Amino acid sequence: MKTKNFSKPFRVTDGKKFRLKDFDPRAAPGLSKEGAVEALKQGVARLSELQDKLFADNRWAVLLIFQAMDAAGKDSAIKHVMSGVNPQGCQVFSFKAPSAEELDHDFLWRTARCLPERGRIGIFNRSYYEEVLVVRVHPEFLAAQRLPDVPGDIWKMRFEDINAHERYLSRNGTVIRKFFLNVSRNEQKKRFLERLDRPEKNWKFSAGDVKERERWADYMSAYEDMIRNTATAEAPWYVVPADRKWFTRLVVAEAIIEALESLDLRYPAVDASKREELKKVRELLAGETAS
Repeated sequence: MKTKNFSKPFRVTDGKKFRLKDFDPRAAPGLSKEGAVEALKQGVARLSELQDKLFADNRWAVLLIFQAMDAAGKDSAIKHVMSGVNPQGCQVFSFKAPSAEELDHDFLWRTARCLPERGRIGIFNRSYYEEVLVVRVHPEFLAAQRLPDVPGDIWKMRFEDINAHERYLSRNGTVIRKFFLNVSRNEQKKRFLERLDRPEKNWKFSAGDVKERERWADYMSAYEDMIRNTATAEAPWYVVPADRKWFTRLVVAEAIIEALESLDLRYPAVDASKREELKKVRELLAGETAS
């Protein structure tokens, strides 16, 4: 069973001409909410089948990276899209402000420790891309890293390091897909107010979220530059419309399905001696006397 790929229009593999303004946060081309929900249901079932083969095949690892402004829906997208995946084959890591130990290492160190093994899907809820986003918007965070004086553009160098890192991972069997959940400023405001008005969602709100909202233009500029410099064929970005969560989830699911289907996953072949062994076991079990 193959589902229609709704993710293709939002895939960026060459960022040279990328402009964030060309991507509408409210887009949901040719699809109703009801249609999206049904398509996602099919997608989750298909993803479950592919993840089972990924685990059995044990040749590839999959790394899914989610970046977005607050309230864009990263958590809910991960929850809904991965709802049918065997928990044993999936790992989720959320990266907050770095610890003192993490600050004493290079900026890729803390995420490198969490990369998925072969046969598994790893999910980064935020990632090393924070180093060219929030750290760029807040220069004081960069100062806290106590880096030696190195001539040149620090952001250009970090883009180069990230591209080299992802190329290395790709060459060694890690399939990378990156998602920027593109929420509008108006929709973020609406979701912030919902968190404030609903007691069960109060815990998700922080006054710091509003302060970061004041830097919206700076963040959009940083996101645009990030995608422009790190979108590659082996590690594409998906600029996913995030104002309608039902469409966001479908785009993410279809992008993951497309990536897995491209791998020609298969269950390990069983040789003649193994088949003979299994035959004997079956005969033994069939011949047991019921107790």
